[in-house]
Amino acid sequence: METKKPFKLGLVPKLIIAIILGVAVGQMAFIPDFILRIPITISSLFSSLLAFVIPLMIIGYVIKGISDITQGAGKLLGLNAILAYGSTLVAGFIAYLIASTVFPLFIDASVRDTVQSDTAALEPIFTLPLDPLLGVTSAIIFAFLIGVFISWLRSEGKGDVMYGFFSEFGDIITMILKSIIIPGLPIYIFGNFLNLSYTGTAFSLLSVFWRVFLVVIALQLLLVTMMFLMAGFYSGKNPFVLLKHQIPGYFTALGTQSSAATIPVNMECARKNGVSKEIREFVIPLSATIHLMGSIVTITSCVTAVLLMFDMPHGIGMMAGFIATLGVAMVAAPGAPGGAIMSALPFVYLVGIDPTGTLGNLLITLYITQDSFGTAANVSGDNAIAVVIDKVYATHFQKGAPAVEETIIADVPEI
Repeated sequence: METKKPFKLGLVPKLIIAIILGVAVGQMAFIPDFILRIPITISSLFSSLLAFVIPLMIIGYVIKGISDITQGAGKLLGLNAILAYGSTLVAGFIAYLIASTVFPLFIDASVRDTVQSDTAALEPIFTLPLDPLLGVTSAIIFAFLIGVFISWLRSEGKGDVMYGFFSEFGDIITMILKSIIIPGLPIYIFGNFLNLSYTGTAFSLLSVFWRVFLVVIALQLLLVTMMFLMAGFYSGKNPFVLLKHQIPGYFTALGTQSSAATIPVNMECARKNGVSKEIREFVIPLSATIHLMGSIVTITSCVTAVLLMFDMPHGIGMMAGFIATLGVAMVAAPGAPGGAIMSALPFVYLVGIDPTGTLGNLLITLYITQDSFGTAANVSGDNAIAVVIDKVYATHFQKGAPAVEETIIADVPEI
């Protein structure tokens, strides 16, 4: 007699339920603020833990991933950086061309008085001063250097001790992710959406800028589809199957607003796309920090919208330098919701916006309202890049290299 498997709710349904409940509870005016601040506090504590784990995640996965590549590691890293920055740059210019052409059809100065925040956001009851051991940029540079030179040692027949240490360190990070981070994502998302619903900011902004957001989301989805079409054409894989496998990663990023929090789910998407273990374990975490195609579409579009609202200059010459700078400036930001706009903010003076003034605050509000979709586009593009690099690796660098044993994060396949 065949025993039935117990029903287990997957991650995507949990995320959707968390979003719906967060929006619903945030609208329940009869609930005292003190009660509402409890999930906000839990979400804040989870966010602190996530910020602490992010640099360790980069070290645990990127070093191991680079070390596994004993042939052509430096070239593949360079290729990853070129593809990531090129994709970000192209997306920024396309976003500007679309925004400067379409937005003037429905944006004018009369909308400025309608954009305002209705209620102050709920604050956590208490916070935990948990500072990361390393900053994201420091972790990236450390992982680059150590990974490349462990790879070199292995090519010389040495480096087993260091390789074993960071391999086991990566295993520990995987256990932290599957036992704490992944199960905690729905609670984290619930708190985020509860606060967004409570303040009413999202609703007041969307009532004015829904057309801007529709254009931005449509453009992000189009660019993601184009990336998978090109990746599928180059690798010989079905691009629509690749897109189907990316759905869990897209929805996870949509709920968490964090590329880093989506890394374990995104690596499972890459595995389903047939990306080898050694490639996905350095391309996915690395691209999560340097590939910001979706974020630059959002920021460029929002900046263009604000400039149009207040009848400020927005020519291609001025915007070109801003977009090129953004592609580099945002690298230090990923991991935290709204991180991209906060790292880009010091550079908005290039287009005549005071980062500390009213327009700077408006830009932050506009971006954060739509941040989830930009993050979802970022991580989806990461997997398209992974498919391309995996093909390059298999074709040009993997001659005679031993296969790397597959490991799967246990809870992720239930998505």
